[in-house]
Amino acid sequence: MRQREYLTDFEQLVMLAVLQMGEDAYGAPIRRALEEQADRAVSIATIYVSLGRLEERDLVRSWFAAPTKVRGGRSKRLYAVTEPGLAALERSRAHLEQMWEQARAAMSRGTP
Repeated sequence: MRQREYLTDFEQLVMLAVLQMGEDAYGAPIRRALEEQADRAVSIATIYVSLGRLEERDLVRSWFAAPTKVRGGRSKRLYAVTEPGLAALERSRAHLEQMWEQARAAMSRGTP
């Protein structure tokens, strides 16, 4: 079965949040960014499922940070966008821009 090549809008939002956070990208701040910046209320489980799928496709990678006392000795699972992930985001952005340009041209011609 061929792996899908497109990103959903939610996957794009998650990946963009990961990029914004740099080395501190993990579940809770990703969720907060989606709520604050994208006006998307989502469960933490939904974010982790999406991150897992993105990692399976080599679009993000993850690793465990050192455990901290603040977290009761637990480690954070941190995420970063990979080179293939950046390329996929750029393709998605380019496709959307092209579609918007064509839609604007149609609207300016009076096409409903």
